Amino acid sequence: MVRGIGSIRYNTSMSAFELPLSSSVPLVDRFGRIHNNLRISVTDRCNLRCTYCMPEDVQFLDRDELLSFEEIQKFVAAVQPLGVNKIRLTGGEPLLRRELPSLIRLLLQIPGIHDLGLSTNGLLLAGQAQSLRAAGLKRLNISLDTLDESRFEQVTRRKGLSQVLEGIQAAREAGYESIKINAVSIRGLTELDAIPLARYARENQLELRFIEYMPIGADHWEREKVFFASEILELLESEFGPISPARNYDPRSPAMDFEYADGGGRIGIIASVSRPFCRNCNRIRLTAEGKFRNCLFALDEVDVKSILRSQQDTHRLQEIIIESVRQKWEGHEINTARFVKPQRTMHAIGG
Repeated sequence: MVRGIGSIRYNTSMSAFELPLSSSVPLVDRFGRIHNNLRISVTDRCNLRCTYCMPEDVQFLDRDELLSFEEIQKFVAAVQPLGVNKIRLTGGEPLLRRELPSLIRLLLQIPGIHDLGLSTNGLLLAGQAQSLRAAGLKRLNISLDTLDESRFEQVTRRKGLSQVLEGIQAAREAGYESIKINAVSIRGLTELDAIPLARYARENQLELRFIEYMPIGADHWEREKVFFASEILELLESEFGPISPARNYDPRSPAMDFEYADGGGRIGIIASVSRPFCRNCNRIRLTAEGKFRNCLFALDEVDVKSILRSQQDTHRLQEIIIESVRQKWEGHEINTARFVKPQRTMHAIGG
C-alpha cells in the first residue's frame, strides 16, 4: 500500500473531486528525475500518413477499445496528487476525437492541473479553434514541416497544406496564449524549408520548433537523414543573423530555446539524437487504449485500462504508476549499438 497519498473520490457525474493537498511520494525514478508532465493520446486515428510517424496502411483501434473521457479524467485525478500538473493531449490526430472540448473541461476541473496543451496537425483546426479555446485550452503545438505543397504531400502522403495554414490563422484569431509550429528536421527537406518556415513564423508571431528526425516511425530509420541542431542554427543564422540562447531557457525542457538578435522572435530545437535530454526527462505517457508508458521509446508498458474500468481502489493504480516510473531506464540509447526500436510507431504511442 502506498502511504501518504490519500484517496480520490469522484461523484457519478465526474464534476467534483476531493483530492489530497499534497503527496510525499512523487513520481521519481532511480536517477532522481521527477515526473510532472503527462502526455495523453485520445486516439490513434489520423488523417495524414506522415512517413516519420506511421505506415500508409494501418489498422486503427475500435472505438470501444479507447479510454472514455471519464476514464481519462479518472486517471489524471489519480496521478495529480503524485505531482502531475502539466498535460498535453495528443494522437494520432486528437481533433478526430468527437466532443474534445468536453474532455478539456473535465480535465480542467481537477485541482492542480494548471497547464493543458494540445498537439495537432492542424487539418481540422479552423473549425475547432474557437470551441477548444472556449473550453479552456490555452496552448497549441501545430505540425508543419514545409510550406511547399508538393513536399507537404511527399511527407504526409496526403493533401492539406492550405487547411493547415487556415487552422493556424484561426488559432491566432482565437487568442491562444501560445502557438508553436513543430517541424521535423530531415536531411533533404529541412535545407529547403527551414528558412521559409522561420520567415513565416517571424511574420506571424509564432514560435518555430525543429525536432530532429527520430527512429519512431514505420519506415527503417536512417541516421544520415537527421539534419542536426547545429546545422539548423547555422542555416538560420546565415539568413537572419546571430541567434543566442533564450534568457529564460528551461534546461529541463526537451527543447533548446533560442532568440534572434534582431528581435524577430524565438525558436526551439528538440535535439533528441544529437543532444539527448533523457537525464532531465519529466514525461510519462498514456496511450489511447489505456497503456501507461514511462518513456516514448519504452519497450514495455503497463495496462491501466482494466483498473480504470474496475472498482479497484485508486491506490492500486497509483502503486502501478509509481513502480513503473521508478523502473524507468537511464535513456533511450539512440546513439549506441544497444538501441532497440519500439514496436509501436508514434501515432500509436502519442506524440
